Amino acid sequence: MRHKISNNEIASLCLELSLLFHAGVGTADALSLLAEDGAQKKLLTALAKQVDEGATLSAALRESKSFPVYVSGMVEVGEQTGRTEEALAALSWYYEERARLSRRVRGAVMYPMVMLALMLLVIGVLLVKVLPIFDDVYASLGGELTGAAAWLLAFGQRLEEFMPILFVGLGVLVVLALLLSVIRPLRSAVGRLWQVIRGDRGVSRKLNNAKLAQAMAMGMASGLPVEEAVALSAKLMEGGAKRRCQDCQSRLEKGESLGGALRLSGLMPARQCRLLELGERSGAGDASMEKIARDLGEEGDAALDALVGAVEPALVLVCSVLVGLILLSVMLPLMNIMAAIG
Repeated sequence: MRHKISNNEIASLCLELSLLFHAGVGTADALSLLAEDGAQKKLLTALAKQVDEGATLSAALRESKSFPVYVSGMVEVGEQTGRTEEALAALSWYYEERARLSRRVRGAVMYPMVMLALMLLVIGVLLVKVLPIFDDVYASLGGELTGAAAWLLAFGQRLEEFMPILFVGLGVLVVLALLLSVIRPLRSAVGRLWQVIRGDRGVSRKLNNAKLAQAMAMGMASGLPVEEAVALSAKLMEGGAKRRCQDCQSRLEKGESLGGALRLSGLMPARQCRLLELGERSGAGDASMEKIARDLGEEGDAALDALVGAVEPALVLVCSVLVGLILLSVMLPLMNIMAAIG
């Protein structure tokens, strides 16, 4: 029972459990029902057995070692506050958003990589295969490539010599990409490393803000006060985002206002801080936080779309300019030779 399940599976399981709890089905019976036709039959059957023997759902989830620690922690909070159904619904929403965001980021990274690979392939073919043909044409006309064309031809010849090494390197990159797509712990480790090195600036910061808001909305919907929701968020984040959460906690402990602590620590823009403060005063803090999470998620999506939208034409432009320069460096001298012969 040590197999880690994906964000999508966690979201689906939490949603189904919350619906069954809403219908009045007991915990053990709900798990048994889901085990009948679920993809995680062995795991759910073991969980149902533990609950049947007297364990709480949070304890069973923790003992299974198949769920992140904050899943069992949030369910435990729900059990203590009598809001287990709400905690499961919040977990479902949170992990669905995390899965959606992961898909968006993977798609945004993959497309420019494919474009870059195609661009390099086109330029490589020009240098290795096309330029030697023009060199033969020049030789048959009693001339030779000079200037930039000669330098590009020499570069292409050197590139052809190292082609086996380049193919091995490309194969290694493909294998690494496949491993990253298949092995979730490896992908998570690479993501954490990126977060530590450069993961809290620009678009990444906006995406982190969305994750933070989603985590806080999840905690508040499960019955946690804002201060504890911030502490929960700190456990879910990495690198700079985690430090911002810790800074906010420290400011709250010193007696700063909620809005001021959130704003000065960089967790939320001023407008969202005011909205949350108003929601807390009116008793609708969880609804306000959910609205903030949706807004910040949309901002993160828009920033990601803008980045991808800028990268695509930039790659096409660079590729077109390079190909054009290569062809011009060959064709212009050839046209001069043809004009002289004519």
